[in-house]
Amino acid sequence: MTIPEHIFRAYDIRGIYGKDITEGVAEEVGKAFGTYIGGMGKSLVVGRDVRLSGETLQRALTEGLLSTGCRVVDIGVVPTPVFYFTIAHYAKDGGVMVTASHNPAEWNGFKLAREKGFICAEGMGMEKIKDIVFNRRFKLATRGKTEKYDGALADYANFVLGKIEVERGLRVAMDLGNGACALIAPKLFEDAGAEVVAINAEPDGTFPAHEPEPTEETLRQLKEVVVREGMDFGVGYDGDGDRALFVDDKGRVIPGDMTLIVLAEYYLKKQRGAKVVYEISCSSSVEEVIKAYGGKPLVSRVGHAYIMDRMIQEGAVLGGEVSSHLYFTDIYGFDDALYAGLKLAEILSKTNKKLSEMVDSIQRYPSIPVRNYDCPDEKKFKVVERLTEEFKEMGYETITIDGVKVVEPNGWFLIRASNTLPQVKMKAEAKTEEKLSQLTNLAERKILEKIQE
Repeated sequence: MTIPEHIFRAYDIRGIYGKDITEGVAEEVGKAFGTYIGGMGKSLVVGRDVRLSGETLQRALTEGLLSTGCRVVDIGVVPTPVFYFTIAHYAKDGGVMVTASHNPAEWNGFKLAREKGFICAEGMGMEKIKDIVFNRRFKLATRGKTEKYDGALADYANFVLGKIEVERGLRVAMDLGNGACALIAPKLFEDAGAEVVAINAEPDGTFPAHEPEPTEETLRQLKEVVVREGMDFGVGYDGDGDRALFVDDKGRVIPGDMTLIVLAEYYLKKQRGAKVVYEISCSSSVEEVIKAYGGKPLVSRVGHAYIMDRMIQEGAVLGGEVSSHLYFTDIYGFDDALYAGLKLAEILSKTNKKLSEMVDSIQRYPSIPVRNYDCPDEKKFKVVERLTEEFKEMGYETITIDGVKVVEPNGWFLIRASNTLPQVKMKAEAKTEEKLSQLTNLAERKILEKIQE
């Protein structure tokens, strides 16, 4: 059996079912992960999202894990945060979530987690697992045992509701996108004291309403519901529930770093001096607000594994990404779209301000959305390396934890290689439109020069 190398990505294993990802691949991944985690005596959690291919892939994956002597706890169909929670809360040795997150219905894959829900990512175990797969370094043992556990959703609900205080009735609209959050989100919010209007609320692995990724385009229906029904806010989940985009009472989608600012203000009022982790492409407003409220801003490279690791190491209370992955020490440090929505409800219930007023009070700077430049996979990292050297030689202040970020007093741009596509990415922000144009033109010119060399 030939396993395509490209399915091994920075944060997970992912591809098109039947072409890249098959039951045979799933079993090999199970053998490799079981070997990596230590085999005999290790207890692993296995769950899946609502995709149609999930059940047979989970079965094959489990066979692989059992062949290495691992014990498997099958928690069935759950959102990814419930999977992380089960590992951390019950001190399991790790686990595998069968999911392709926000990818289209024909995709599937595997998120591999160690103890406490730490993701096996690039530089954090993924290379070792890949080596075990391709060199067939499996350590097989006396077959392990599997058990089903149907209480994961209820355990999670009890845990998070114990950490939420919604003080007045709120009206929340949610687009469940036919994904895994449909199994728990409406009742969770109702039990917290909110009135819920839910759309696309039937779990369905074909994702009939729209792609399982919350974007301006896919959340059009949700935005209309929020405005028409006079809701306090809306929330749109991705397919596996580790990410949500929020919509304010005016029907506007809130960028993830702006949501992080709303959360940071709330946490830092209670815990002055606390640390907040944010990724390198977040607006400068994030750092400014954290400092203004007496907090300590900590910058990280993009990705669950890196942000969660930094949060745990530093004892930070909160973390976030532009993509709207939001992380909470309250719940073991992982990213959780369900908890983020509940916490936002708590914040709004304790103020007379509308969410739109909170968002409008944040300093927003001129910026450009991410621009993508086609560049072969074998060349893209070299391009970024050469650009890093050149900008340093030119005397610019640079940050190099994830690509190269060139920082000036009145603006910045970030250039990084895509972890998943043959592309170089660029984003920029500045205090003025003129400065933004200057920085954008410089970055774009240099990128194109290096790609063409």
